[in-house]
Amino acid sequence: MYGVTVINTELIMASERFEMRIDSELLERLDQWRQGEDDTPSRAEAVRRLIEAGLAHDNKGRAPHLSDGEKLIAMMLAELIKKTGVDVDTNVDLVEKVILGGHYWALGWEMPGIFHGHTDKQSRVRFVVDVLDMWSFIEEAFEELNEGDKARLASEADPFGKHVQFPGFDGNNESEHLGIARFLVDDLERFSRFRDGRRDLNSHFPTLEGYGRMLRAFEPIRKNLVGRRLSVNELVSILNSRRAAD
Repeated sequence: MYGVTVINTELIMASERFEMRIDSELLERLDQWRQGEDDTPSRAEAVRRLIEAGLAHDNKGRAPHLSDGEKLIAMMLAELIKKTGVDVDTNVDLVEKVILGGHYWALGWEMPGIFHGHTDKQSRVRFVVDVLDMWSFIEEAFEELNEGDKARLASEADPFGKHVQFPGFDGNNESEHLGIARFLVDDLERFSRFRDGRRDLNSHFPTLEGYGRMLRAFEPIRKNLVGRRLSVNELVSILNSRRAAD
């Protein structure tokens, strides 16, 4: 095992020093990588750059990367498209030049809609699914209440019990959650009650903390929601959970 000391060399920031131990094979790969850099950085600087690249996923930097098999497939498809005269939106000549010249960074520049480096976090997908599931039960139960129970809900869960409808997610601060919700509803055609043509699922205000509190109240109840709807008492409890604690 070998020790590598990494130091933050930014002059405008306080330096942080730490040590990491890596085996000889990984150290050899690190050396090969830095030898391929124009300025042949030190091992510490090479580690810093690799960490930055991994965290940033900069499409105008090293990503995307194509394997040899993917290069071959892309070149064969490009040749096939040219010979058949199929009309495509992709700049086939550019793709060929990228592969032949190793200019993979250009794909991110020319096709940011494809090579954007973004992947939905599974934790956020699960959260959005849980929120949509919860609000489906809430709306369904509310719609079946009689006028007396609706009046009680409006009073005991004020102000959340008056207009009981899923607000959505904030397009400014919760854009990934909003995108996941719209994809589930519009493209995968799940949670169809939210696809009524009048909702854009943009709440225009922050929702995550409130939904988190509601889910903590809803989850124990969810296990017993078999063949029945939420009761008025349960609706009061869940909707009031949306309110931040004093």
